Amino acid sequence: MGRRGSARPAELLLTVAAFDTDAATAAGPAAAQAGSAAASILRAAARDAAHPSLAAQAARLAIRLERLAAEDMHALTAARAALGRVGEEASTPQRDFALRRALESAAAVPLAIAETCADVVSLARELAPLVSSTFAPDVEGARLLAGGAARAAAQLVDANLAVGGDGELAGRAEAAARAAGA
Repeated sequence: MGRRGSARPAELLLTVAAFDTDAATAAGPAAAQAGSAAASILRAAARDAAHPSLAAQAARLAIRLERLAAEDMHALTAARAALGRVGEEASTPQRDFALRRALESAAAVPLAIAETCADVVSLARELAPLVSSTFAPDVEGARLLAGGAARAAAQLVDANLAVGGDGELAGRAEAAARAAGA
């Protein structure tokens, strides 16, 4: 992996797979990786179009999504562990509080993924008229990829809040998916 936060999507996928088989095959990290890949495509297109500020913005989004993939793996692992203890332990205020916190975290990270992917979509829309015809299909593909990732992450927020949801988080996730056109 090189410098901190400088992993390429393929390297990140290998890191995800080595971390935890169950979490690595989960949709949250996959959505973040898809968004990161889309942002990386936009970075290349922006460089080709001689728009360094847009290239830098795309790079920041890609790095943020790479980090969110790892955060989601941790949050998912913690939530699954907390849910696994539900049948094993008697209900206490402490256990219930810990469970609620784990589920809220498991919803907050996909929300951040959805919102960041919506930012990638917005960047693709801004970049589209600026790129050469060579990169135009790639920019459109990146927009669609990030839009789908935003929708997938928003769906995970809803799923993770099903046990005792937070309407604000769910509303923000849906707004991100709509902003992404997904």
